[in-house]
Amino acid sequence: MQRDEHPGVRSKLLSSHQLARLHTFEAAARHGSFALAADELSLSPSAVSHRISALEEALGFLLFQRFHQVALTTEGQRIFWALTSSLEFINQEVLEIREQALSGSLTLHSRPSIAQCWLVPRLADFSRLHPHIELNLLTGNEHINLHGYGIDLTLNFDARTPTGLAIHPLMDEYMVPVCSPQYASDHGLMGEVRNLQQCRLLHDRQAWGLDTDSDEWRTWGSHWHLSLEVCSSHMGFDRADLAILAATHHAGVAMGRRQLASQALASGALVMPFPDMAVRCEPRYYLATLPHRQCPKIQAFIRWIQDQAQGAS
Repeated sequence: MQRDEHPGVRSKLLSSHQLARLHTFEAAARHGSFALAADELSLSPSAVSHRISALEEALGFLLFQRFHQVALTTEGQRIFWALTSSLEFINQEVLEIREQALSGSLTLHSRPSIAQCWLVPRLADFSRLHPHIELNLLTGNEHINLHGYGIDLTLNFDARTPTGLAIHPLMDEYMVPVCSPQYASDHGLMGEVRNLQQCRLLHDRQAWGLDTDSDEWRTWGSHWHLSLEVCSSHMGFDRADLAILAATHHAGVAMGRRQLASQALASGALVMPFPDMAVRCEPRYYLATLPHRQCPKIQAFIRWIQDQAQGAS
């Protein structure tokens, strides 16, 4: 089947007159049978087959393989997934419009380190204020496309904000070396920055990108006109909180972020050998959501996390 490449056809493939055919396709794909779809829709099997053939003709590719039994093609599976996802999204919108209440499910995607060290310890307060909102937290270093993935908000740490989204700035971050009190004592670090040359440097290899390697240390060293290339060894992680955890267990000196290391510093598990040498990071923390996703539960979470960020600044 040849795809129609004439200008203007693409915008008309799924115009409103195709809705009945999409409905028929959804039923046939869900049942895996034209006959069962016909029973559900009070149509004849030939009418179901005709509607699906017409839809395939309009789309320019086959949705079903027709042998002794019908089965979705790879393209048909993709269309079925897109259709069911869209229906779920519409159902969720309908529920939120009907309820207009601070209740229901809310899904947040976050960078792992800020979730572990900063967000999760505060979530009890959110649940206390909004007991009927069911928060689901997903983590990862990848950038998430909010269109069609069932994710309401993302909590990011980045210098560049994405376009086409509603951005809610939260707080700045500062880099400063941290280590355990024992490690600082063993290596004579307190106030003696030159002794870093004897230390193992710990860092997040994905600090503000998927391959930033030791850029945190280079950025910090460059600010203070220090060369850290002569340091004895390095140890890299894919999460800043793991570098901090390694530092608490005397593995070396981590390039810490103050927001992430605040609890360990407050407890005394970590110290800042050079407390006056913090450097402001170019990346900052922010929330992102789709501009049209402004329902009460999302707004409640945005207000809450902004208050938390203001208190932490």
